[in-house]
Amino acid sequence: MIQTQSAEPRSALVTGASSGIGAATAHRLTTDGWQVFALARRAEKLEHLAEQEGIVPIVCDVTDREQVDEALAQVTAEGGIDTLINNAGGALGVDPVAQGRVDDWEWMFRTNVLGTLHVTQTFLPMLRAHGEGTVLNLTSTAGITAYEGGAGYCAAKSGQHALTSTLRLEEAEHNVRVIEVLPGLVQTEEFTAKRLRGDTAAADAVYQGVEKPLTAEDVAEVIAHAVNLPHHVNLDQIVMRPVAQAAQHKVIRTG
Repeated sequence: MIQTQSAEPRSALVTGASSGIGAATAHRLTTDGWQVFALARRAEKLEHLAEQEGIVPIVCDVTDREQVDEALAQVTAEGGIDTLINNAGGALGVDPVAQGRVDDWEWMFRTNVLGTLHVTQTFLPMLRAHGEGTVLNLTSTAGITAYEGGAGYCAAKSGQHALTSTLRLEEAEHNVRVIEVLPGLVQTEEFTAKRLRGDTAAADAVYQGVEKPLTAEDVAEVIAHAVNLPHHVNLDQIVMRPVAQAAQHKVIRTG
């Protein structure tokens, strides 16, 4: 039986931590005694995290390299990390390729791919120096299976997926563990509403009739399991979906 990692204090940086999966992950890790640096763009959304013991909020836009450098300075001053969880990302629009908005595509690539690149490059020296560093990237099943209306998001998540797979090959010699979690249908308070530009009725319809979509807490539980395992155990890729989503194109709806 595989045991969890030793009781040595652990410390993680979680990006996109102000809501959804990021916030759930920050909360979940603190229950295991981790110190968590919760990083997000919106200061007002981080206020509730600041009230929880073990969480240090940091206001930072992962697409801004200078802000990421400032986050590194703060994390270094407060003891550093052994684990980086790149959760920041998102989707905009459901247009077909023929009508796809270039601004949407650019935002998705900046946030999902370049944001992950900026934070990873900045914190890799710290993770290497630790000796048993971990990078966990939250991508999506959209990165491995295309679907109509999802081209921009699929392309961005495919790029993040390729970045993650390459990083795993390159960092093994530095004993940096690289994990990828690829969720399917997850119902959170912001993701789909933002993608559909605030159309909450259309966002609700995405999950209509799905008895039990994944929740942010479900994904956080899987992330916590993966990073709590002994460092020599690398769960390379974890694809997780609700039972009702047998495949990207097959979702069981009732009623």
